[in-house]
Amino acid sequence: MAAAALRSRCLWRFVRPTSLLRSSVPSQTFRSTASPMMGATMEEFEQAKSRLSALRTDPGNEVKLKIYALFKQATQGPCNAPKPGMLDFVNKAKWDAWKSLGTISQEEAREQYCSLIGSLVEAEGGSSAQVAAKPAAGGAAYETLLVTTEDDITTITLNRPAKKNAITPEMYNEIIAALEQAAKDDSKFAVFTGAGDFYCSGNDLSNFTKIPEGGVQEMARQGGELLRKYVRAYIDFPKPLVAVVNGPAVGISVTVLGLFDLIYATERATFHTPFTQLGQSAEGCSSYTFPRIMGPTKAGEMLLFNKKLTATQACQLGLITEVFPDASFQSEVWTRLKAYAQLPPNSLALSKQLIRSVEKQRLYAVNDAEVERLMERWMSEECFNAVMSFFQAKAKL
Repeated sequence: MAAAALRSRCLWRFVRPTSLLRSSVPSQTFRSTASPMMGATMEEFEQAKSRLSALRTDPGNEVKLKIYALFKQATQGPCNAPKPGMLDFVNKAKWDAWKSLGTISQEEAREQYCSLIGSLVEAEGGSSAQVAAKPAAGGAAYETLLVTTEDDITTITLNRPAKKNAITPEMYNEIIAALEQAAKDDSKFAVFTGAGDFYCSGNDLSNFTKIPEGGVQEMARQGGELLRKYVRAYIDFPKPLVAVVNGPAVGISVTVLGLFDLIYATERATFHTPFTQLGQSAEGCSSYTFPRIMGPTKAGEMLLFNKKLTATQACQLGLITEVFPDASFQSEVWTRLKAYAQLPPNSLALSKQLIRSVEKQRLYAVNDAEVERLMERWMSEECFNAVMSFFQAKAKL
């Protein structure tokens, strides 16, 4: 175990992720002056910085990189910093964004900066769907989720768009709490979706950087218990469970779909479970639900051989209910869901429970078996080598 722990600590240092950008740009300031600069005054530049920090929604890494680059160009001029090393992913991304602005003047960069911030503020103010929604009844405050109840629907939005909604231990616990809350509120069913362009990219790599005092064995035990509780929360949920898959889905966000009752996806969604590529194994009861849904050979192609499905393929195999054009996805899906929310609540819940009761004990047993196997995988030499190879290959790209 000592050798395994040492190897793991080396790996975690190698892959330790860092936030690509903070929520705001650097804190450098200017003395305000009324001098006009291509339509943007210094006051307007200062105001734009203040408006950026007041945004409620993370605009995502691509936009934040653009904001960062424009700020650097506006305050320092064209990029003159040395290029970071290939493995310094965060600073290299920031350097590339700044360098891409070329020789545009500081005045033009300030104007573009003000224009970009203005468009973000305007877009946020014009977002009616979630602004109008009220926090879920009895609601706890969530750091990684947006939980709202409107039109008799509780919506649980995975809200880490800058990280492609990757799941952390905190997020696992918050989803469990949100499901428990939705089970007791007055909504008729619960809907999962993702903020930004991704539905969910699976586990956040930072989950593997925090080795507890007991070493890798203790980390595996804690992770296994959290996973067991997390999957059980889906199995036990008493109302219909709907997924609105607004973009790519990876890992556990895919495997638990077998426990949902209705799954709508945009045409640009994909479904990927790359477990054996990382020396791991299936979870979310998918070792049982996927063969039942799509047949053993197609399930094996996904769970054993890392096959990524398009939304159309996933629909043809029965994994998801229906695919919609991306341009009309949100409007079509939510029109249907609001119509479903007019159905009698007890009939919905009791019918769901009747369907689930037939296999509930089997799902508990499958969940337990998958967790035990994963705990063994996390402590294995094979898993260590597979994860190491994956990140070394990624670093060369």
